[in-house]
Amino acid sequence: MKGFPDLPPVWLAGFMALAWLFARYLPLVTVAGPVLRAVGIVIALAGVVLIGWSAYWFRRRRTKIEPHHDPLALIVEGPFRLSRNPIYLGMLAILTGQVLWLGALPGLLLPPLFFDILTRRFVLPEEARLRDGFGPAARRYMERTRRWL
Repeated sequence: MKGFPDLPPVWLAGFMALAWLFARYLPLVTVAGPVLRAVGIVIALAGVVLIGWSAYWFRRRRTKIEPHHDPLALIVEGPFRLSRNPIYLGMLAILTGQVLWLGALPGLLLPPLFFDILTRRFVLPEEARLRDGFGPAARRYMERTRRWL
């Protein structure tokens, strides 16, 4: 789509808007309660913290955080020891937290769909760029570190 900013935060905003629309106009079954809302908030806040921690390592290693660019450094420290995609994992946590907070059943379809879009549009191409740019070091990192968790 020409003119569409193909960036993960834009996709996240769209999915969050869909979650809100589902909860507002197509709730079907609403299961929101104080416990579910609290769990949703905790998960979403954990996602924000994870993104911030990951962004810190991009800044520290002086490489671009934007997708679709060739990385200048292979980051294997901090949250990248646990997941090759902590920023995307954080975004997924934010969406999942919102869906739980809203408590509308149709919203449960959104995190798996968002996961699939992130994987196909961003993760797989980024992994190819890492392999191209960092060769054996990237392969070793990918062998020992899970893609998500």
